This record gives sequence, structure tokens and C-alpha cells, in this order.
Amino acid sequence: MTGPLPDPFADQPDWAPRPPRPLAIVPATAQVELRGRRVLVGLPGLGWRGDLRADDRVVQGARTYVPVIPEHEWYRAEAEQVEVFAPLVPVDRVWVETVGDRPRLDETRSGIRLVSLDGPAHRSPTPVFEADAVTGRRVVHVEGGLEHRDLRAVTETYSGAEGDICVRITPEVEWYRWAWRGQSPTTLEVPVHLLWIE
Repeated sequence: MTGPLPDPFADQPDWAPRPPRPLAIVPATAQVELRGRRVLVGLPGLGWRGDLRADDRVVQGARTYVPVIPEHEWYRAEAEQVEVFAPLVPVDRVWVETVGDRPRLDETRSGIRLVSLDGPAHRSPTPVFEADAVTGRRVVHVEGGLEHRDLRAVTETYSGAEGDICVRITPEVEWYRWAWRGQSPTTLEVPVHLLWIE
């Protein structure tokens, strides 16, 4: 070897964990498990609606449908074991959020990002300290190399007791229980360098 070895930490501060894996959006027609998964519905060229959860596929006649439930109703049904209304959406109009592969360093870019209208697109995780507002947003907490998902931010950034800039987070089921019962969630104070907006 004739040159110095590249520094694997050159683009990453030593105190900052690696960002979480981004979400990938796949058609529900693919062989993916649907029950409880986050989904988007819509039509290519028209638009997409999110904050929905799916149940298992249903076949009626020759058509396949996906029961789709607003996320807050899905959590209420699961937590309180109650029946909720779930409209049936044709499977070809449903897309599933899955955790994708980590991009290579040379694939990350900033600036204007054009997307195809043939399917829903999703942004890469954004560090919370770069966001203008975080309350109510879905966040990923990265700690010790582990990604903790299905969390919501319940505050904006503030100065914590130890002097860190922090955000309080809660599991999504408690976020939604706060809405349907008025029961305040248990929260965790997390330094912003450990949080990304999903």
C-alpha cells in the first residue's frame, strides 16, 4: 500500500451516532406482511395519504383488498380490543412502509430532490436539530446502534437539566391514548443528537 488509509469517521463526529435506516415504500402487491404495518394509499399522479395502518389482505371474488385504518383508530383497537371501521382499499392502491437499507455515503445529497409520481416517495431521516418543529412528529431514537421506532415527539427542543438540548418523546400508543382518553403519556428526555425525524 502506498497511501494513508482513509478515515472511516471523517464525515461523522465522534459523538454522533449513525442516522437510522431510511424508510422504503413498497407496493402492497409484493409479498410483505401487512397486519399492523404503516401504509400509504392513493393513485399515481394524484397523490398519497399516510398515517394509516393495514390489516391482513381480504379476497372478495377475484379482487384483493386491504383493510386500512387511520393510525389513531388502529392503536385504539389494539390497546382496548375494540372493533373499528376499516374501509377496504384495492391492493394496487396501497403501499407499505418498510425499513430500507442504509445508503452509501456517496448516495447522500442535499438540495432539490425530484420524485416520480408513479409511487409515493419518502424523505431520508432528518436530524431533529435541523428541523424547524418536532412536536407530534414521528421520530427514531438511535442509541447504542439500535433504532427505536414508533415514537412521537411531545415537545419542541429545550435545554435539559444537564445542559443538553433535548426533546421529550413517547411511544406512539401513548401519544394516541392521550387523544382518546386524555391520559398524559409517560415521556423520556432524549438529547437531540440521538433523534431523527422519520
